[in-house]
Amino acid sequence: MRTPYLAAVLATAKIAVAHAAESLSDVCLTAHVKNSLPVDALLGVTIQTSSVTVASVLNYNDTGSPFFPDTVVNFCNVTFGYSHDGKEDQVLVNYFLPAPAEFQNRYVSQGGGALDIYSGTASIAGGVQYGAVNGGTDGGFGSFSASFDEVVLLDNGTVNLDIVSLFGYQAHYELGVLGRAFTRLFYGMSENEKLYSYFQACSEGGREAFSQLQRYGDLWDGASVGAPAFRYSFQQVQHLFSNVVEKTIGYNPPLCEMATIINATINYCDKLDGRLDGVVARTDLCKLKFDLDTLVGESYECAASGSTPVQKGDITKKGVQVAREIINGLHDSKGRRVYISYQPTADFHDAQTTYNSETDSWDISIVGLGGQYVTQLLQNINIENLPTLDNVTYDTLKYWMIEGMQRYQDTLQVNWPDLTPFQASGGKLIHFHGESDSSVPTASSVRYWESVRKTMYPDLDDDESTNAIKDWYRLYLVPGAAHCDWNDEQPNGPWPQTGLQTIIDWVENDIEPTKLNGTVGAGDNAGDTMEICAWPLRPYWTNDGKTLECEYDQASIDTWIYEFDGVPVPVY
Repeated sequence: MRTPYLAAVLATAKIAVAHAAESLSDVCLTAHVKNSLPVDALLGVTIQTSSVTVASVLNYNDTGSPFFPDTVVNFCNVTFGYSHDGKEDQVLVNYFLPAPAEFQNRYVSQGGGALDIYSGTASIAGGVQYGAVNGGTDGGFGSFSASFDEVVLLDNGTVNLDIVSLFGYQAHYELGVLGRAFTRLFYGMSENEKLYSYFQACSEGGREAFSQLQRYGDLWDGASVGAPAFRYSFQQVQHLFSNVVEKTIGYNPPLCEMATIINATINYCDKLDGRLDGVVARTDLCKLKFDLDTLVGESYECAASGSTPVQKGDITKKGVQVAREIINGLHDSKGRRVYISYQPTADFHDAQTTYNSETDSWDISIVGLGGQYVTQLLQNINIENLPTLDNVTYDTLKYWMIEGMQRYQDTLQVNWPDLTPFQASGGKLIHFHGESDSSVPTASSVRYWESVRKTMYPDLDDDESTNAIKDWYRLYLVPGAAHCDWNDEQPNGPWPQTGLQTIIDWVENDIEPTKLNGTVGAGDNAGDTMEICAWPLRPYWTNDGKTLECEYDQASIDTWIYEFDGVPVPVY
């Protein structure tokens, strides 16, 4: 048995050795990792020491990521598993650790995407290049390659509620607690040394980030989050809305017709922001000023591709009707709004149809993210998609959204608007969303930011509450950007590639990001930096498109604000 004195001596020696280490070879050793395992960090959790794997990775070249600049990094790749006492389960966690000489007292959790909780190699350099330990979890799914849909049902009719909780918030909470404790032990940090804790993610990973900020806000110093999938039941069922629009109108538009509508919308709305550059920075002005009916009769033509023949014809009234109904968002049979939809310049990804060579016609292609949510999480049947949309109406979608909200409010919804613990502990938050996102509606982020503002500052007027919230939480709508990425249809647009660096500077050096820097990903200006205005200010270019102004335009702002009178409870 170790005496308290001996334990203290050994701990001091361990810290001294770790601080003296400079290279990965000094610390990227199985023995050192096992000695650094945070065995007492979580009550009711047992770390499985036999599961530890350790490997040095040198000269890892990472290029083309929208979330961090091209880089070459070295790191120690560590994986270990743990179980919850009384349960025969295993959760795997993975940490990428920079060399001691490169470590800058930072820890970063990375989120997943779609139905994945683990982003894997896509996020390796995201933390390491900034001197941070980079953490990810498999959520208890059985492996890092497994997805939520593969494990959410035990049997038909039986939901695995443990997995739902792990995916909803628990796995990332445990990843962060273990990751911070492991980081301190691995590098021999003293109790008095500050370890900065960050979260970086987008889409489903953004939902995971907010699951932590909303529940355990005082554990985080900062977060850089894109296009979070708030209101999980609404978000997933929303993917079916475009299909039901097509079914209700009775028209399945050819792919080329919808693509032509989008391109024509972009071409018209490009100039509305004061600069003609192929990027629509003011989708709100596009909603106010562009009349889709002007496109009826315009010709379209697309080359053959695979089994799809040449597409040639004229834009129809029904094609425009489909586009307008999708943009308008889900309303119930009484005309009351239930949810929001995509901006006018987002491609109609959810409305994609497939060519049927036997009938020489176009068929609805039911969106899997929406269909699988309904079959597995609501109907509890282990099939990958809805087999048909027969008898599915706008009211059906409404009831699916509300049913999912009721069943998974405490796990998957992630729309709690009171971030007081995060704010009170000094946390900083950068939240961004592509204006032409076709997977998560951009207005979803606006609604959440506005909900936080109104919830946390109920006694202040609009100007006062806006100034108060911007001290620690800023929202940026990214001109032309798609879902968590640059946009091939608007290639000259920016994306906040250095968002993590920006949040680090704000947290550690008090450098406020009045405007957010975005990197142009393609075209003649690839690599250039563009500034992005913070909501509620909207971008407008003056001086022949050379000077960016961030203006307050109430009519434009109003296009982003919706009343959900079709839902019987507040939707934050």
